[in-house]
Amino acid sequence: MNVYLDESGDLGWKLDKPFGKGGSSRYLTIAFLITPVEKVHLPKRIVKKTYKFEKRNTKIELKGKDLTKKGIEFFSSKTSNFLENNKDIKIVTITVKKENVSYHIRQDSNKLYNYMINLALLDLIKDYPIVTLIPDPRSIKVESKNSMLDYLKIKLWFEKSSSTIIKETFQESHKNLNLQFVDFIAYILWSRYELNQAKGYNILKSCIDNKLLYL
Repeated sequence: MNVYLDESGDLGWKLDKPFGKGGSSRYLTIAFLITPVEKVHLPKRIVKKTYKFEKRNTKIELKGKDLTKKGIEFFSSKTSNFLENNKDIKIVTITVKKENVSYHIRQDSNKLYNYMINLALLDLIKDYPIVTLIPDPRSIKVESKNSMLDYLKIKLWFEKSSSTIIKETFQESHKNLNLQFVDFIAYILWSRYELNQAKGYNILKSCIDNKLLYL
């Protein structure tokens, strides 16, 4: 089982100024695409179709924030139909309202990030023998004594009595269409809360697992 993950928003804490005008985002969304290895080629097709719909050069990476409103609707509709026909592929997201995070937690943002992954992901992967996490190496990086992988292993093996072997491999999103797929998802869910843009979210909400933290 492969798990692709990406996020929208940031882990900054400058909340006394508006977002985009010297302030940090008020929300952070992490999105996951969970797919059997034999089906990893399928979500890529939706990304390719979205490039074509948006009339974009596939040699230049298209990010979620660059999608037009029509492009978001197109991608969301294709994804909704795709998930209906592929029940073994799942999308899960988790969004935190950062303004409600306690000040002592803000001192180590990596722990919040890892905890969000724990809440969103582990119950969905605990019964698989081998899971490979595939984040974009350009994703949020914060310092911590314990790596994300070690933290998740502890949670799986000791708290959930799982024997899942969890591995991690890094791939750059401009070379991996599934990472671009999950970037689109993360942006659509994040913009629902941060920017009050709900069109794509409304199309997707019935077919994805959308979790909330401190909302």
